[in-house]
Amino acid sequence: MAGDDEKYGDRWADVYDEWTVRFARLGDPETAASRLVELAGAGRALELGIGTGRVALPLASKGVEVHGIDSSQQMVDKLRDKPGGNEIPVTIGDFAEVPVEGSFRLIYVVFNTVFALQSQDDQVRCFESVAAHLDDDGVFVVEAFVPDLTLYDRGQRVDANTVEDDVAALTLARLDAAEQRTRASILIIQGGQVRSYPVRIRFAWPSELDLMARLAGLRLRDRWSGWDGAPFDSSSTAHVSVYAKG
Repeated sequence: MAGDDEKYGDRWADVYDEWTVRFARLGDPETAASRLVELAGAGRALELGIGTGRVALPLASKGVEVHGIDSSQQMVDKLRDKPGGNEIPVTIGDFAEVPVEGSFRLIYVVFNTVFALQSQDDQVRCFESVAAHLDDDGVFVVEAFVPDLTLYDRGQRVDANTVEDDVAALTLARLDAAEQRTRASILIIQGGQVRSYPVRIRFAWPSELDLMARLAGLRLRDRWSGWDGAPFDSSSTAHVSVYAKG
């Protein structure tokens, strides 16, 4: 992504690592890296929206040659500050276009980042670009949530993500169901100060992502409810989907 999306990433850069651990409470990135290293085998890997390297760094530490794409130089600067961060080649640009040379055994996008592409056309373009950069036996892995419109009341939602003695984190969101878009502000209240961070997404159901894959010449090979490989079913709130050529 570029333009406004670059500024969007820049606004998150200073707090992104704290947010994913303390407030969003994402799972251990080692679990994701262990699954991804199996899929990469001896081949190269490319992360779309690599950001601060939450998953890329543990994957690289397992011996995989990892490359990345991101629109935000400030996010990538945070990656560079971490041990091993300077060893990962990163291209600054729109990951829907996959603006890199060569092919990869594994291309992956985690933590709903595919939904940061703001239109269905951009998401379709991303799948097509990925397919053009996959090895013949390569796979594209997408981690995303399963949309649940019942979470919204009259198109609005307020979540208390964290309430502790010294800090609170809230999400204020509005839904445009017709466009499959949400606009949200993450509010972090700490030390008498309120910080606000934007979130804009265009969400898609797993079946819609499957169709995007088919249009790009890919097929669904596996789908789990998480990186631990647990089965995906009607009660799953998230999915890890593996697409292959053919």
